[in-house]
Amino acid sequence: MLLVDDDPSLLRLLSLRLKSEGFRAETAASGREALSCFQTAHPDLVITDLRMDEMDGLSLVAKIHQMAPTVPIIMITAHGTIPDAVAATRQGVFSFLTKPIDKKKLLQDIRQALSYSGRSQPASGEAEETTIITRNGAMHELLAQARQVAQSDVNILIQGQSGTGKELLAKVVHDASPVKAGPFVAVNCGAVPENLLESELFGHEKGAFTGAIHRKLGLFQTAHGGTLFLDEIGDMPLALQVKLLRVLQERTLRPLGSTRDIPIEVRVLSATHRDLEKAIEEERFREDLFYRLNVVCLRIPSLAERREDIPLLANHFLKRAVTRTNKDVTAFAPDAMDLLVAASWPGNVRQLENVVERTVALTASPVIALPLVEQALRDKAPQLPTFAEARQKFEREYLAQLLQITNGNVSQAAKLAKRNRTEFYKLLAKNDLDHTQFQRD
Repeated sequence: MLLVDDDPSLLRLLSLRLKSEGFRAETAASGREALSCFQTAHPDLVITDLRMDEMDGLSLVAKIHQMAPTVPIIMITAHGTIPDAVAATRQGVFSFLTKPIDKKKLLQDIRQALSYSGRSQPASGEAEETTIITRNGAMHELLAQARQVAQSDVNILIQGQSGTGKELLAKVVHDASPVKAGPFVAVNCGAVPENLLESELFGHEKGAFTGAIHRKLGLFQTAHGGTLFLDEIGDMPLALQVKLLRVLQERTLRPLGSTRDIPIEVRVLSATHRDLEKAIEEERFREDLFYRLNVVCLRIPSLAERREDIPLLANHFLKRAVTRTNKDVTAFAPDAMDLLVAASWPGNVRQLENVVERTVALTASPVIALPLVEQALRDKAPQLPTFAEARQKFEREYLAQLLQITNGNVSQAAKLAKRNRTEFYKLLAKNDLDHTQFQRD
């Protein structure tokens, strides 16, 4: 919990009450302090006062929901009015309580809010800790969304670059779902030969084709009562996409060589690193199947977008590699860790794990030195840009986007940027942009 109030005595009282109920509580005496705490503590629920100096409760709610839309917020006040309650509800506040706070009502609202948001699941939380290691705010919000949508039987499409952990996220969804007691079956649609994929998914009868000497259950039947994870769904052949769509719509399948339909109860999760909307335009992926699979979309950030997780992950993989190799390796040298944090990581978490395993295998000392990491990365130049470089890159891309939107019309672009024309021309010159290059018929 994150408790926000400018009354120290109330903060202390609330904190003690919640800790006595088994919750962990962080406290903040102002809205600004709360925002800083929110970004580091990643709370599951926020309880905030309405009337505070500098930043009131409604302003705080708006800023928190910009960062994490699914975090439930309970608002408390000594000056409760109907307009205040209406305004709070419109901003997505879960409940509105007046002081003095009824402890029973507060605990009831807390548990209900956590239940609705999918955050009150100790069992799935424990499973998550063994699979998803993060202190990144976007990842925490993604995991909260995954647990929340896991409660309903909707198809989920997981998007992300190769090596970001799409299957691990699918397991988090499965472990938080009503079918967690059932099997979790995963198949990589791009790794199975096209002529075998249909049999692999839907099964076949004996004699259905040359070499089919036995009846075989498909993965849909194997996953009955549980979850089927279709990885790299973007690589599935068009002919099979038609059959998959029918299975998802009818909840029945017909194995190869069979004349009867078999009912199935399976939660289907899919994943891809491809741009499926572009594949639809190029007629490589069916639009109707896309909308059937993409009821909810979860996007995993790349490792470069969550660099604060790199030391955590590197040390986790280090301990695991040491256990397997039985070598006396304890840590990365500081400059070696700096290079890990600064590297580009095109292969994401999978590449990081590979680099760590390689350095553990090759090191002859308890501390992994910089040259070993450089060798494993095959790239000695840090890829993390400086603040000035990042700001200049953003500024140039932003200006170019404005000119594209306005077809090179400087007056319109300046108006969109809320800058005068003279200042806008200076910005274009500074970034070597010629507005006439963006003009088109």
